[in-house]
Amino acid sequence: QVQLAESGGGLVQAGGSLRLSCAASGRTFSSTYMAWFRQAPRKEREFVAAIRWSGDNTYYADSVKGRFTISRDNAKNTVYLQMNNLKPEDTAVYYCAAATRTPTTGVWVGDYWDQGTQVTVSS
Repeated sequence: QVQLAESGGGLVQAGGSLRLSCAASGRTFSSTYMAWFRQAPRKEREFVAAIRWSGDNTYYADSVKGRFTISRDNAKNTVYLQMNNLKPEDTAVYYCAAATRTPTTGVWVGDYWDQGTQVTVSS
C-alpha cells in the first residue's frame, strides 16, 4: 500500500502560480512513477505530468508543457507540481498518484491515489 497526502490547492487569478505537494509513504517503490492527474467538471480525469522516482525523466501533457514543472525530493518522499501562468481551463481537482505507464499504449495508470485538491483559476 502507498499513502499519499496532497496539499497546496486553492484559488488564483489567471496568470498566477500555485505549487502542489504530495508526500508519499508506504511501499512507494511498488510504482515506478509519481504522477499528477486532474479532473475538470463534466470531463474525464486526464494525465498532467509524471516523474520517475529515480533519474531525470519527466513527462507532461501537451496542454501544460512550458507552464507546469514536476519535481521530487527523494529524501522527503515528496513530489511537487509547480504551476505557472495558470489559465481558467486549468481549473480542476488535481490528484496525486503512484503510477505506472502501460508499455504498449503509453497510457498512464494510477495505482494509488490521494483524495485530490481543488485548483480554481479565475479569469
